[in-house]
Amino acid sequence: MTKHKIYTMSFASVYPHYVKKAEKKGRTKTEVDEIIRWLTGYNQEELEAHLEKKTDFETFFAEAPELNPSRAMIKGVICGVRVEEIEEPTMQEIRYLDKLIDELAKGKAMEKILRKS
Repeated sequence: MTKHKIYTMSFASVYPHYVKKAEKKGRTKTEVDEIIRWLTGYNQEELEAHLEKKTDFETFFAEAPELNPSRAMIKGVICGVRVEEIEEPTMQEIRYLDKLIDELAKGKAMEKILRKS
């Protein structure tokens, strides 16, 4: 089975689109970075290093220090697919991130986006 092309795309090539989507709705790059750090366990320096290295999506998620266990609480539809039903692990991680950025752009509070009780 061939890999989806997003796996080989540079995370850095998509990152500006996450930021632009958030900023267009009055949110910030800082909030985007916080979401990414929450999801992956990277610190800010590690995140910036991956952006600089132009790490591909597959490697970005494979090398994540600690994928947040609360990410399983992320539910809903992104690109016409329910994120909780995606079977391929890397694709599910990518779609989790897409869903979180969507929630940010829709004005949801950071506490809710980060699944804090």
